Amino acid sequence: MRMAIMGAGSLGTIIGGLITKGGQEIELIDINKEHVAALNESGAKITGFLDLCVPVKAIVPSEMTGTYDLVFLLTKQVYNKTTLEQLLPHLSEDSIVCTLQNGVPEDYVSSVIGRERTIGGVVGFGATWLGPGISELATEVHTMQNYAFDIGELDGTITPRIQEVKKVLDLVGHCHISSNIQGIKWAKLLMNATFSGMSAALGCRFGDILRNEAAMFHLAHIADETIKVAHAHGIRLEPMQGKDMEFLELRDHDDVPNKMSFYQEVWGPHSNTKASMLQDLEKQRPTEIDYINGFVSKKGREAGLQTPYNDLVVHLVKEAEKKGRPPKFEDNIVYFGSRL
Repeated sequence: MRMAIMGAGSLGTIIGGLITKGGQEIELIDINKEHVAALNESGAKITGFLDLCVPVKAIVPSEMTGTYDLVFLLTKQVYNKTTLEQLLPHLSEDSIVCTLQNGVPEDYVSSVIGRERTIGGVVGFGATWLGPGISELATEVHTMQNYAFDIGELDGTITPRIQEVKKVLDLVGHCHISSNIQGIKWAKLLMNATFSGMSAALGCRFGDILRNEAAMFHLAHIADETIKVAHAHGIRLEPMQGKDMEFLELRDHDDVPNKMSFYQEVWGPHSNTKASMLQDLEKQRPTEIDYINGFVSKKGREAGLQTPYNDLVVHLVKEAEKKGRPPKFEDNIVYFGSRL
């Protein structure tokens, strides 16, 4: 099986390195020529909770040849149009594209390449790109061994090909097959809208949010809005990492303290994670905010629901994009904690 990772950034470097270490050949494709050169010359260097350097094969998109049987899509959603145009000539009728992106990109991806070639997926661990060829694993290894991915067919069936994709991803960490990938995607959307959204809006790592009462008050309402919007569209969130994300729906403001131990238990192992959207702000690149918190806001408007807590995060991240620099925690924390 000929495989590739489209978008070998922070997560793609780690996934590609560990799949290669597991004995499978996989091409790491990325637009960053300096990063590609470093991967080829020095290997994929993984730091943080792992200390590895794995020889890999990396290319830029213009160097793609032939067709791929399996492609893991890890580019940012803001680049999906260009990415899929580059990828289409290298897909056969039987090729599989597994979306491992943040947000809920499956409808758009399948509209371009076909539903029959699309498999949905989510990543359950965090990473930070440190420089050409180097990525920091920000999630504890034992957490990855218990949960690293969820994947599923769009129609919920359990197929032989989904079993084959699982075998590949199991080389990185435990991969679970879901019969309700939309419920999984919305659960992951909640995880991104809360800690990734707040990380980008405050310019900090997840642990800084967990330690701040005002930030956690706002975050709890981001989760609540996400769940209520999902319900309005007929979607029930699936458990992730063995935890029922539906538990995070709030009765009222006074219900917030009852959720705090849940957040500490689930996100504590990821406390060193810096959101990819914050990494984009640091590099003066456009973020995926419209596909994360902005997606919740958009779907809320479609259902006639207000989403002020997600809206504020979108506003602050877009302000940082305009300024061309990440926000400072002490400057933006003043916006959080109050009842909107």
